[in-house]
Amino acid sequence: MGVHGDHDLGHTVAGWAGTTIAVTGCTVMAVALAAGWATGLWLGGAVVVLAALATWLLHLAGWGKATGPRPVARQHWRVRDPSARRGHPDCLGCRLAGRGAATAPGVTPAGSPAPAEPTPVGQPS
Repeated sequence: MGVHGDHDLGHTVAGWAGTTIAVTGCTVMAVALAAGWATGLWLGGAVVVLAALATWLLHLAGWGKATGPRPVARQHWRVRDPSARRGHPDCLGCRLAGRGAATAPGVTPAGSPAPAEPTPVGQPS
C-alpha cells in the first residue's frame, strides 16, 4: 500500500514521459510568450505535439495502461501491459492504431452480451 492507499492512479512510463515532455513544451511556450519570441511559441507547440505522439507510441508498446483499474500486482509504473498488442477495449488510441475493435460485422466480441434477435414485423414483442 502506497501513499495514496489502494488506488490505481494510472502512473505509467507513457504517462510520466508524456507529461514531462508536455511540461517542457509549455515552459518553452511560456518563456517565448514573455520574451515576445513567435518562433519559440511554434517550437513549444511542436514539443507539446511530440509529447502526445510519444505518449501514444509508448502506450501502444505496452508502457501505458488500459481503461479502469489494474490488478494490484500490475500497478507499479514500470510494469508493461501484456494486453497492449491486442488493443484495449474502449481505447481511442488503440482504435486509431487499428487495434482493439477489429471484429467482423455480426461477430460479438468475447465477454459482451449477444445482440437481441429482431422481432418479426407484425408479431408482438
